[in-house]
Amino acid sequence: MKVVVIGGGPGGIQATRTIKMHNPDVEITMIRPEPYSVIYCALPYVIENLVEKEKIRKSDELVTSVGAKLVKDKATKVDFNKKVVFTEKSGEFTYDKLIIATGANPFVPPIPGSDLCNIATVKTESDLENILSYLEKGAKKAVVVGAGNIGIEMAVAMKERGLETYLVEMQNRVLPNLLDEDFAKYPEEDIRETGINLLLNTRVDALEGEKYVEKVVLSNGNFIELGEHDLVVFAVGVKPNIEIFKDTELKIDQYGIVVNEHMMTNIDGVYAVGDVASFLSFIDGKPIAGKLATNAVPMGKIAAYNILGRNYKYQGFINGAITKAVKWRMGGTGFTEEVAKQRGFDIVTAIGETTTRFPIIPGAKKVYVKLIADKKTMRIIGGQVVAGEGVPGRIDTISLAIQNRNTCYDLFNFSYCAQPFQTFFPANNAIVMAAEKLINIFESK
Repeated sequence: MKVVVIGGGPGGIQATRTIKMHNPDVEITMIRPEPYSVIYCALPYVIENLVEKEKIRKSDELVTSVGAKLVKDKATKVDFNKKVVFTEKSGEFTYDKLIIATGANPFVPPIPGSDLCNIATVKTESDLENILSYLEKGAKKAVVVGAGNIGIEMAVAMKERGLETYLVEMQNRVLPNLLDEDFAKYPEEDIRETGINLLLNTRVDALEGEKYVEKVVLSNGNFIELGEHDLVVFAVGVKPNIEIFKDTELKIDQYGIVVNEHMMTNIDGVYAVGDVASFLSFIDGKPIAGKLATNAVPMGKIAAYNILGRNYKYQGFINGAITKAVKWRMGGTGFTEEVAKQRGFDIVTAIGETTTRFPIIPGAKKVYVKLIADKKTMRIIGGQVVAGEGVPGRIDTISLAIQNRNTCYDLFNFSYCAQPFQTFFPANNAIVMAAEKLINIFESK
């Protein structure tokens, strides 16, 4: 059997490795346009001088060590009838099964001036080199557009590099896809205390200048003046990389290439995984964005196992994600209050507050947890955590509760550990405290 994988991100790599490790006789060719695959979520930490840029490169041996062939070229066309992938320089590749893992490209809004110099996005090694080149030339200001995960991390990195930094967000809070307003206030305070100029409810309407951006025009009537080596960094999301598939019979929606629970597209023998694929929310079974590496990895594995003849199913996006500002770490999973209401849920919420260690132990930091429950079923459908540390484990716990369709009663009763130096006081598990509050709300009605 011949398998061709287009794209070299997390989903494509996992699919390739899984197939070859379980059936070395399968002939696999991965085609990717970049000279190196990079850990793109680590790009801000290279900017911040915490990580050497060479260390964010993924080794080609992730692919070649299992016996797969790696072709560094751009796929230009796919003939689904003849089962052939065409490339720019390396010729044609036939396949029995095709995995599309082309990822997503950073979105730059089509505003006046968006084609000027000193504009950057944050996704590839070439994006990183572009940003570093301006820093090396003596950049003094940076305007980061978009206060999502990458936007906040980039703004902090620019500030740490000594730049006068602006963070512009069109919505009423930072991390609008992760946190509700009551939890977003913590990183907002953190960002402002760091000296970053945070502008909420503000759009970038235009970029003005001759060759480079000299003026960032804002929707509030103000503007930010920039010099030749200053930077505008767009971190306003991504769009699926589907250019070569637009005029084909592949079913595509606003989120990407539509797949079923087996990661199969509407074309027999063709799979799509990762950021290029469109799938459903685990919570309500409706389409939702799910462009996270932690979604791409299981999608790649499930496509691989199904190609190998197994019957594996993907359960849907829960979308647990985490990030950091300076002193605060933040995370969210499932639906925010806003999204839950938009998708037709009547919800109840509760907050638990604790510390990362027993309060008597030096270094204890605050922890805030919010649970969001469906009023009809008492099922947990979302959660948010803001803490000095210890966010990932709590987000994973809430994600598992969502995946198990647990109610607030289940979380109130779940078993946990405690130790003075490593955890909260035994009676102060913030997840359990929030669950108990939800129960009291339900039972008081």
